[in-house]
Amino acid sequence: MTTEVQPNLQTADSPPHAAVPTAAALEAALHRALHPANLQVLDESAAHAGHAGANGLGFGTHFRVRIGGPAFAGLSRVAQHRLVYDALRPFTAAGLHALAIEITPTSL
Repeated sequence: MTTEVQPNLQTADSPPHAAVPTAAALEAALHRALHPANLQVLDESAAHAGHAGANGLGFGTHFRVRIGGPAFAGLSRVAQHRLVYDALRPFTAAGLHALAIEITPTSL
């Protein structure tokens, strides 16, 4: 039996029905799924204001993930990125539009 993880979303200044992903919520989901040795999640949405996928709020749509750990060892870059995308899949329906992924050495 599999349990689907529901994203932890924040409404911030948006209407209650327009919950958007946060860096903290993405970070928590990645910790739960991949147990990384190092992890940094940056919300770069403000730099993409007016671009496709921007929500007009300046947060919650464009993220950068720097992650490393044993789960990524020996995998191709495509397989490493797939692990991250799979862990964050619940956030796409909530507004996650763009994701830049950097796999980092575990020693950082």
